[in-house]
Amino acid sequence: MGTMGANLALNFADNGGFTVALSNRTVEKAYGVRDDNPGLAERLVPTDSIEHFVATLKAPRVVVLMVNAGKPVDDQIALVLPHLEAGDILIDAGNADFNDTVRRERAVQGTGIHFVGMGVSGGEEGARHGPSIMVGGDRAVWERLKPLLEPIAAKFDRVPCVDWLGPDGAGHFVKTIHNGIEYADMQMIAEIYGILRDALGLQAREMADIFADWNTRDLQSYLIEITAAVLAERDPETGGPLVDVIVDEAGQKGTGRWSVIEAQKLGVGATTLEAAVSARGISSRREERAEASRLFDGVKVARAEFHMSREGLAELEAALVTAKIIAYAQGYATLAEASAEFQWDLPLGQIARIWRAGCIIRSRFLDDITRAYEAGAVVNLLQAPSFQARIEAGQEALRRVVAKAALAGIPVPALAAALSYFDDYRRARGTTNLTQGQRDLFGAHTFHRLDREGTFHHQWPKIG
Repeated sequence: MGTMGANLALNFADNGGFTVALSNRTVEKAYGVRDDNPGLAERLVPTDSIEHFVATLKAPRVVVLMVNAGKPVDDQIALVLPHLEAGDILIDAGNADFNDTVRRERAVQGTGIHFVGMGVSGGEEGARHGPSIMVGGDRAVWERLKPLLEPIAAKFDRVPCVDWLGPDGAGHFVKTIHNGIEYADMQMIAEIYGILRDALGLQAREMADIFADWNTRDLQSYLIEITAAVLAERDPETGGPLVDVIVDEAGQKGTGRWSVIEAQKLGVGATTLEAAVSARGISSRREERAEASRLFDGVKVARAEFHMSREGLAELEAALVTAKIIAYAQGYATLAEASAEFQWDLPLGQIARIWRAGCIIRSRFLDDITRAYEAGAVVNLLQAPSFQARIEAGQEALRRVVAKAALAGIPVPALAAALSYFDDYRRARGTTNLTQGQRDLFGAHTFHRLDREGTFHHQWPKIG
């Protein structure tokens, strides 16, 4: 009955019209959820123990866990599982490492109890009024859950943003990549904010108007909308912009890091997601950064040619749109590779559909991804005709913005990573031929040749 769990329970009671049993380690908190919501009190049933909680549920039971990832989930499963019976469904609706979800599902196989890993996106508001829901597990179990989940899910054009995405850990894996994309999207927005603030010297209110304007075109999204709102907000204590008194460091709860780890394990270059995760890590070293700013204060950099003009702002907007496409391409490439590796047959177009409302990365842009997959097989979103044309139109702006930022000493790690990924991806002849030569020289790792089939090892000269 934390923030997410309580709001999800209220959603089931309110929008779903279901009677919901409530359980919490601190019993008073479960009663507090009921007492704080008198309009739903008849549908909210607090319980005093796990035994009381399970006994309150009508068989076959549906139990939803919403606790922190890792050991707390295992602890709660250990508490509730002995009281369940064949036919009951146990759902982990928190953020989870999909590897844990696979392990947990296998652990209950043969018991008749069904374990479901379910990704839920939308934050506090989404949990209460309609999240995007990504379900994994047995497809037959999904058919039982569908009448429970569709009423509480976000709606896009009246279609529920929930679906079964594949067996075992598929739902949680998709949620993990969703969060990796979210990290990248937020980081790139922050980098553009840094340019507007540090290169153009704009005030928060001015930047709020710029992001609000961008939200009327290709960048239209929840993240751009809330960026404008955050920049416009005033601090009640100082009267100045609230953003100016917020400490510039951020942590992470795991999903962003997991998205990068899984992309690496699958051999997918999700470099923009990696840059976003790394940027959060660097931000958390605030004292080190303060000392470094004193040590390197004398570094001379060329002043960038950023201009506060219609053309200058259009260049920043185009750069952000282009980098966003590249970041999503990386996320979708990771999903596609995982789908093949784990034999999930992920419905990639449908994933974009259920992300169109409720979730943090909801945007107009997801309609374009949906249409790209509807048009036929997609090797990589960068090769989809509609995205190819947009990258062609925007790549020059991205190059100029990254170059100017570098000359001005303004860090843009995610934007730069997106550009480098694109340049690496579009290059027919890369440079790893040299790397392969080095590996063969020092470790006899062998290599392939362009002019004949087979694996080769060369007798290199002795070095050192």
